[in-house]
Amino acid sequence: MMKVLVSDPITDAGMAILKDAGFDVKYLPDAPPEEKADACKDVVGWVVRSGTKATADMIESAEKLQVIGRAGVGVDNIDIPTATRKGVVVMNTPDVNTFSAAEHTVAMMLALSRNIPIGHSGMMRGEWNRNALVGTELRNKTLGVIGLGKIGREVIQRCRSFQMNILGFDPYVSQDMFNEEEVKIVGIDELTKESDYISLHVPLTDSTKNLFDYKRLCTMKPSARIVNVARGGVIDEAGLAKALNENKIAGAAIDVFSSEPVDKSNPLIHAKNIVLTPHLGASTREAKEGVSRAVCEQVRDYLLHEKLTNAINMPISNLAKLNEIKPHLDLSELMGKLQGQLGSQVIKKVHIECAGTVDETKPVALAFLKGLLADRVPERVNYINAETLAIDLGIQVEYSVSSDSGTYTNIIRTSVTGENGSNEIHGSIFEKSRLRLVKILGFDMEITPFGTMLFVRNKDVPGVIGKVGTTLGEANINIGAYILSRDSDDGEAFAVIRVDNPVPVEIINILSDFPEIISLQQINC
Repeated sequence: MMKVLVSDPITDAGMAILKDAGFDVKYLPDAPPEEKADACKDVVGWVVRSGTKATADMIESAEKLQVIGRAGVGVDNIDIPTATRKGVVVMNTPDVNTFSAAEHTVAMMLALSRNIPIGHSGMMRGEWNRNALVGTELRNKTLGVIGLGKIGREVIQRCRSFQMNILGFDPYVSQDMFNEEEVKIVGIDELTKESDYISLHVPLTDSTKNLFDYKRLCTMKPSARIVNVARGGVIDEAGLAKALNENKIAGAAIDVFSSEPVDKSNPLIHAKNIVLTPHLGASTREAKEGVSRAVCEQVRDYLLHEKLTNAINMPISNLAKLNEIKPHLDLSELMGKLQGQLGSQVIKKVHIECAGTVDETKPVALAFLKGLLADRVPERVNYINAETLAIDLGIQVEYSVSSDSGTYTNIIRTSVTGENGSNEIHGSIFEKSRLRLVKILGFDMEITPFGTMLFVRNKDVPGVIGKVGTTLGEANINIGAYILSRDSDDGEAFAVIRVDNPVPVEIINILSDFPEIISLQQINC
């Protein structure tokens, strides 16, 4: 029975999805990190939220792990490079938290603008500080939204109802995507200087870490406020506390922190004009139920049916295309497997070229690398880690598209270069699904690749076929097909011999010793 670890809280409905699928579920939401690290060692699936740190050491130790499902959007608590190298799929649920996070952002803006937390705490102490708590309207103010993904856009939609003016910044977004009368796309410096409110909706990456440090915060208006319901670490917390305490900006509302849960040493705890909430952006009944169901369904579907949904580290953007081109992927992977058996030398370079009706070069190349590396590395090789593993082995990977498909409607050309030269195998798909090899080691021939085959290069002289056939027959090896191609220029011939069962090593050695035989290799499809 396959084991799945759930190391953060999810709903009963999510747990039921995993259990109904027949998984042995370890539910350890309150366990210390050491216990979670020990529990992940023998699981195939792992469900986390933001509370678990899936470190490199934990992922390395989880030898059976195939998938990590993040119930939520941010995956900065998961070591993505290690997961990728190990061939572990990392999935998240990017759409389910959208409305909850957007609503919480607006709630934080309103609470900050109208001094709601201060007013409440004062009244609980018997105070009536009405005159001291004069607020600010959102109407006619300028909101700068950094990060224009789904949540950022939902925040914009809600804030336009407050008649706010909207500035937007996102390095991957152009003005063409927005009505300029509704959202004006500007640079981050202009947005920072002109906004009355700034709302952050970006992931935590090397480029966004401490994006708002003390220096940038000081370029905001003294009357401006900043809100972060995205990821901790995007704002430098020490810099923000300093800016608030020096009255460089008017206020901040923060829901996420660089280290959670927050302890008393966090400088924001004692900062002025700040509203803090304990990572509540996705903490609604609807969101918790939604992400629990979604992530458990995704983990289940991948483990049982290899269905990929919201895969973070999948190097192919259009996953639906994989099913459409599956015969080409199967052919490419098979050619990779064949190339991997043709030589034991160190591989220096591979080149995959697609022509004709097949133009999805990247997935075809990854499929080839899967087959090529399957028996060369101890790790499980899949679309996620194939290229990374190849690069780790010092292999230069090239792939391209050509307009020259020769006499075929589609063709995949593969070349593997090692210390002793290059080997080429070309393949094509006939009638939508029939796999054919059409060129092997420079010889043109059409072969249906399956079972055990002998690749034989020999001098083009009389008697070779008879000697080979007799030797195999005496060893009780039945020949299913003997396909021959001749090269008149150098007096050599090449044959692919399909046999019903593997040929023993001693028979291979006898055949290889024939003076007419230049090279002979046994290949398994």
